[in-house]
This record gives sequence, C-alpha cells and structure tokens, in this order.
Amino acid sequence: MNISAGQKTRTGIFVVISLLLLVGLIFLIGKQKNLFSRTFLVYANFKNIAGTKEGNFVRFAGINIGTVQTITIVNDTTVQLALSIDDKVRQYIKTDAVASIGSDGLMGDKLIMIAPGNTGSAVAKSGDVLLSSNPLNVDKIMNNLAKIADNATVLTEGLADIVTKVNQGKGSLGRLMNNDNLARKMENTIATANETAASIKTTSNTVNENMQAVKGSFLLRGYFKRKEKKRIKDSIDKANKMIAPEKLKKEGNKKDEAKKEDAQKEN
Repeated sequence: MNISAGQKTRTGIFVVISLLLLVGLIFLIGKQKNLFSRTFLVYANFKNIAGTKEGNFVRFAGINIGTVQTITIVNDTTVQLALSIDDKVRQYIKTDAVASIGSDGLMGDKLIMIAPGNTGSAVAKSGDVLLSSNPLNVDKIMNNLAKIADNATVLTEGLADIVTKVNQGKGSLGRLMNNDNLARKMENTIATANETAASIKTTSNTVNENMQAVKGSFLLRGYFKRKEKKRIKDSIDKANKMIAPEKLKKEGNKKDEAKKEDAQKEN
C-alpha cells in the first residue's frame, strides 16, 4: 500500500499537535502541583481530615500556593498532612499561622486554608508544624438537623390537630369561637361587671361626701374635736414612754459620776 505525500503530511501535523497538547498538559499539571518550582514542606495535625486527599490544594488569602503531598496517620487521634508550598510565599507563612480544612464551594473538593499569623512572628521553616483548627463534624450537625426536623414535624402536626379541633368547635376555645350564644353571654357578663364597678365607684364617692358633711355638722363637731385631742394625747404619751427610759438612764449615769467624785474627794 503506497502512502501519498498528503497523508504523510497530515499524519505528521497530527503527531506534532498531539505532542504539543501533551507537553502543554504536562506543564499545566506540573504548574498546579508545583513540579517546576521550588517548594518547602510544613506539616499540620488534625483529629479528622474530613475527606481531604493527597493532591488537594493549599490556599493562602484565596490563592493556591501548594498541595497536600502526603497523609500520615500518627496515632489513633492524630492525622498529619504534609503541605508542599511554593517557596515564593514562604515569607508570608509565619510560625503561628493556622491551617484549617475547608471546601472549594458548597460541594467542591476539600482544601487546606492557611490563615496568616502575626506580622512580627518568625517565618516558618521547612519541617515546621503549623497550628491547626479541626473541622466541624458534619455528620453530627446533620444528625442534629434531622432531629430538629423531626421535632418540627411533630410540632406542626400537633398545631394542625389543634386548629382542626377549634374549627370543629371542640374544646373551650372551639366552643367560644364557634358558639355565638356563648360569646354573647360572655359579653353580657363583662358589661354587667363594668356596671357593677361603676356603681361601686359612685357609692364610694357618695360615702366620702357624706363623711365630709358629717365632720362639718355643728352637732358632731365636738365629737370629732375630742377624738382628735385624744389622738394627739395618745401620741404624746407614746413619745414620753419612749423618751423616759433614756432620761432615767442619763440621770442614773449622773448619780454614779457624783458618787465617784465624792469618793475621790474623801480619799
């Protein structure tokens, strides 16, 4: 089978394009994985890495600066992540920087986010262990939300049952809302109570006026004067009873002092 010059040319062009695409792909992946730049390693320990995998991005201030190189189980409560970070950003990674696990969007891949430390802190060196913030337990949160949803369902069903009974005229509230006669009786009772209160107030005002009139009466004026004098006399007597013990005490003290002075003169 003879191959024409055109076919050879097309085959050569296809091969060249494929090689260029392959080189471009390798370069793109290498750039994302920091294969062609200097990097340094730092570590972060977590109790739960929440689905993080090797190759996930490391971000600082929203910028991809490295990847998760390895994941190592240190013990039954600690998992260590080795973070390969571009050496160009080393000056911004301080020894008190905090690493945490987040997501790239709501349902995106996991990634490691590094929060900057204090500007006066030392720059992290290769092999340093950064501070870490353990992620929230999503499963526990979902279980709590499920319980809240179940409780809300029970509460909603209960309220719906109460509303249905009220609409059907069942229970005190239902009878009150659906029985016009009962509502009118309650209105009459409230009106009667208001009339009674007004009558009591009027009677009280009348009694006060009568008492003032009685006090101003010529025939009973002497009675009220004697009553007032007796009240004043009782108040004075009560005050004297309270003052008398103090007065006797003072007189006794004076007599004791006089006796002491007499005794001193005799000596």
